[in-house]
Amino acid sequence: MFNVKKETLRDANVFAAGLALGTVGLKVLTSKDARKVYANVVAAGIRAKDSILRTTEKLQASTGSILAEAQEINATRDEEVLEEGK
Repeated sequence: MFNVKKETLRDANVFAAGLALGTVGLKVLTSKDARKVYANVVAAGIRAKDSILRTTEKLQASTGSILAEAQEINATRDEEVLEEGK
């Protein structure tokens, strides 16, 4: 009765399945449960960011004190070298 190629029918079936899956997927992604998951993932990301920032601040403070100590050592050494040269 209908002269339809198998490839055309397969393509139509794939399109219809994709459309159905997309519609179901959209419903799943916008569900209340999915929103809770998204909120938890974002909250974990914020906690990770805060932790990294705290660690960075500690590291900066540590390197600042190391730099100050190194400058003191060099200043003392320069004074000693000047005194030896007199």
